[in-house]
Amino acid sequence: MSIQREMINIYIGGELFQVPEGHTIMMAFEYSGFQLKRGVGCREGYCGACATVYREKGDYKLKGGLACQTVVTDGMTIAMIPFVPAEKPVYDLNELTPDVGTFTQLFPSVFRCVSCNTCTKACPQDIQVMDYVQALIRGDIAKAADLSFDCIRCGLCALRCPAEIVQYNAGILARRLYGKYLSKNSPELEIRLKEIEEGKYDKEIDELKKMPGDKLSEKYYSREINIS
Repeated sequence: MSIQREMINIYIGGELFQVPEGHTIMMAFEYSGFQLKRGVGCREGYCGACATVYREKGDYKLKGGLACQTVVTDGMTIAMIPFVPAEKPVYDLNELTPDVGTFTQLFPSVFRCVSCNTCTKACPQDIQVMDYVQALIRGDIAKAADLSFDCIRCGLCALRCPAEIVQYNAGILARRLYGKYLSKNSPELEIRLKEIEEGKYDKEIDELKKMPGDKLSEKYYSREINIS
């Protein structure tokens, strides 16, 4: 027995649509006839590509969220932003050092932080964005890498930042520097790398590369996941 849902009004790009109550923004887009077939993580793209800004009826605040997890409300006005233009310098990790000087050179914008915490409030992942920016300013690369670990690069922090900082790209650099220079060596990783170099997994990789898309998808979703 199907459940009859109440229909509500939403505005996508200024155009009125009626969608079932309780839908996420992504579901509402698809119900309205839009095809999200490129970029969006839940649709075989990358997670974070469904960043959305919206206003709710009667609320003056401009809000941000991910279309995959934000539920529509009656009268909501919506605009999806699959990409936020952002500064992304080119660098060679082998030529960098894990200290504040690297960020002075590559991401001088982080030093414009006014500690307003707008970036943290905008983050749909509840990441302490301002705190990892402040860690970068102090030169605490390990702390910045840890605090930014769950970032999916949706860009909403940069979109709302009054100092126009590109927080998420600076966070990526922090994690890369930590991984290359500061993290402890893993003996298990060394073993796995040696196995790869010796061709232990070549046959399996070749099979995956030749596998049809539907079979590859079936294999992916039926895999055993160990959570420790």
